[in-house]
Amino acid sequence: MSEMPPRLAEIVDEFAAAPRDVVLEMLIEYADVLPPLPADQVDRAGLEQVPECQTAFFLRARVAPDGTVTTLFDCPPEAPTTRAFAGILAEGLAGADAGQVLAVPDDLYQRMGLAQAISPLRVRGGTAILARLKRQVREQTDGASGS
Repeated sequence: MSEMPPRLAEIVDEFAAAPRDVVLEMLIEYADVLPPLPADQVDRAGLEQVPECQTAFFLRARVAPDGTVTTLFDCPPEAPTTRAFAGILAEGLAGADAGQVLAVPDDLYQRMGLAQAISPLRVRGGTAILARLKRQVREQTDGASGS
């Protein structure tokens, strides 16, 4: 069984060890990490909306033939918490393979200590982002393996 990607594990540990009053500042820093959509992605075609998020949020996971996963996220700048969830995943999953993405625990944001720092509604949105990302990866890898 694969383990969570090392960079994502580091991010989780950094948040879990941080004093509660610093967690929000750290979270907002990740809102700035989220890369823009690539130039060839001119609209949201092919991206899946995450309706659990309070703001318009779209994503797509692509699994390359070698198993490496790339992620695309589209979230408006006026939704910094949601952008931060995506930024954490974008940085933490960079270069990860499908097995590592699927090994990310579903309670990732609780493990980071975010449940004590932000509203349950926002945590639910972040959890939905991760769940949809993992489902997309699972669908692509199940189809590739013929199972």
